[in-house]
Parts: sequence; C-alpha cells; structure tokens
Amino acid sequence: MRIGCIGLGAMGSAMALNLVKAGHDVRAWNRSKLAKDNVPGVALVERAADAFEADAVFTMLSDDAAIRDVILDAGLLASAPPGLTHVVTSTISVAFARELELLHEEAGLGYVSAPVLGRPNVAANGQLNILAAGKVDTVATIEPLLAPLSKKVWKLGESPARANAAKLACNMMIAMAIEAMAEGVVLSESVGLDRADFFELILGTLFSGRAYESYSAQITERSFEPGFKARLALKDMRLASEASHEIGRTLPMLETVREGLGKAVSAGLGEKDWSIIADMTVRGGDSVTSSEHIAEKP
Repeated sequence: MRIGCIGLGAMGSAMALNLVKAGHDVRAWNRSKLAKDNVPGVALVERAADAFEADAVFTMLSDDAAIRDVILDAGLLASAPPGLTHVVTSTISVAFARELELLHEEAGLGYVSAPVLGRPNVAANGQLNILAAGKVDTVATIEPLLAPLSKKVWKLGESPARANAAKLACNMMIAMAIEAMAEGVVLSESVGLDRADFFELILGTLFSGRAYESYSAQITERSFEPGFKARLALKDMRLASEASHEIGRTLPMLETVREGLGKAVSAGLGEKDWSIIADMTVRGGDSVTSSEHIAEKP
C-alpha cells in the first residue's frame, strides 16, 4: 500500500521504518528537515500534503495544536484523495478526537484514533500496544498496517475518543505509579533501607508489572535520560485533567502528579524522562532546581 507518515520523531521514524520493512511504499513529511539516511527506504516529501497522496496516512505529531496547524489549517482533509484513511497515533485530547471524527466524516475520509503504548525502542521492535477505535470497517482496512508495528491491537469500539481517553488514563496511572514508588522510597529510606532492597520487596510481593519494573530501576539508578519527556507527560496530564473536568470530576491523584510534572518543567527538567518527578519527591520537592543536579549520584 501507499502509506503517508507525518511526524518523524523517535516514535514516528520507528513506525515508518517498520512499514517499509513490511513492504509498503512509505512517503513521509516532518516539520524539521531530516537527512535521508535517518529513515532509509522512506521517501521524504516536501509538503505534508504530499504525504496525504496515499491509501492511508499515519500522524505522529506532538499535540492537538500541531495537528491543527499541519493538517486542519492547511486544508489537507479537503484535498485528500477519496478513500484515504487517516490514522492519528498521537496522544491528543478527548475533545479534539471528537472534532477530528466529525471533520473526517464531513470530508468523506476514514478516521481511526490509534494512540500507542511503548517507548521508541519498543516501537523500533514492532512491539507497541496500539489502542484503536473507529468504525469497524475502517479499523479493519488499516489493521494489516498496524500488524508490523504492534505486539497487539486493542480494539476499543467505534468512537475514536475511547482510544484517546484510554491512552490518557494509562499515562495518568503510570505517573501515579512513579509518584507512589517515590513516596515509598521517602518512608523506607528514612530508616536506612536501601531503595534497591525496597523495590526488590515490592516487585516480589505486591507490585509486579512492566511500569513498576522499569521505573523502579530508573529511580534506583537515578537515570532520567528521556524515554518519555517530562514536558510531554505534563501535556498529557493536562489533557487528562481537562477530560475529567468536562464530566464535572476532579481526580486528586491526577492533580498531584500534574503539579509535580509542572514543577519539574519549571525547574528546567522538561527534557528529562517523566520519572524525574520521583527524584524531586525523594529529594524534597523543590530542592531540585536544574538539570545539573541529575548528574549527581546519591
């Protein structure tokens, strides 16, 4: 198939390369110029509109505003070829997902929300978990394209917003797990228990699972090179908070982790991994004021 890709960051590039390996003709556009050897086998095009000259197009842009600027404001839906399906893999707001669904329907185009779970290394290995929602026939059309990208495709129904709400909830819960582990370290280290021993205890008893395993290791090693940047995580917590407010609810734990990420970004740590909030909690919240502190080992 002819596949367009818009957004060639770490995640988008990995996905585009896997589509090439699966035998598809992939053309891609990125907001900043890329060298061709960054994405071998992918045809880099001059305009985002060129990527829409395809059977399906994948979008992996950073947020609602970027999608609005690159695709909606540029009129790409109106000029897209009939029968095209647009797969938005970005983490976007629930409200914007609903807007996109309506706009694609008006333009006579297929639309699937398909945010992903997994870091760039997981994407490179084609082992993402993809949360897909959209019309049954439309999802079925692009499912063969999701196969080389994913470990599993989770079909969440015909409303695209379901996939986006689920993705925000997943990220929210990971942030809460990171904060919970950090607060556990505060208590256990106060009596001299090494954090590695504490994490061995909790992983072997109450809290097994990928998020606890991955982030406990980062907290132990104080290694915060980004897999998922704190500034992007803050965006996701904001979107989750907006979604909760739309239904008249306040989620206290969500607001706590959102505040922690806000402090990290304000302290100049927005390019660090989002697990940096654990370091701030363990050190006393406001005691970390710049990225220079992160080079230090306890």
